[in-house]
Amino acid sequence: MGKTIRHSENPFIKDMIIPIGTKSVQIMPLGDKDNILINQSTGEQRGTHVVATKRVDKAKFIKTFADYMSYTFELTKAGNKALKVVMWAMQQGTPHRDQVILDKYTWEEFLKAHKDIDPPLTLSHPTFTRGLGELEKAKIIAKYVRAGTYYINPNCIFSGDRIAFTTILERDGLAKTKEIEG
Repeated sequence: MGKTIRHSENPFIKDMIIPIGTKSVQIMPLGDKDNILINQSTGEQRGTHVVATKRVDKAKFIKTFADYMSYTFELTKAGNKALKVVMWAMQQGTPHRDQVILDKYTWEEFLKAHKDIDPPLTLSHPTFTRGLGELEKAKIIAKYVRAGTYYINPNCIFSGDRIAFTTILERDGLAKTKEIEG
């Protein structure tokens, strides 16, 4: 058995950084530093901020990014797969930084480039076009005047190597503060 560690002060009061596998998780109360969640009606600051930092290779970054975007924008599998095609097409080079060509030929080239992955990637052309429609509805891409070419929302897809996703979970049924007219 290992040595028993005892604390004279509560070790959970200060900001915590916990290493977990290939990532680290930082836990801190909201309101510290720049992390503030304020109830607009009462001005009360409350909540906890959990930040997980994980280093991944390029392929895992794209997959994880697409999965988080799918979760955030409630995309189906079709939207998630279409997003991966968008990101792949951007890496292949585009004539303009804010546009990407997403036509039948791009779809075919994507499938050819990913034919040897395990498990095999399946993406029919109707599923791809349905996924593009989801990305449009989510305001991630928008059609350009030339068919098959799309504008990219730079706030959603970018060429950087780091992104933070924040999800605020709020317990349902909390009492709502009503403004009293006087």
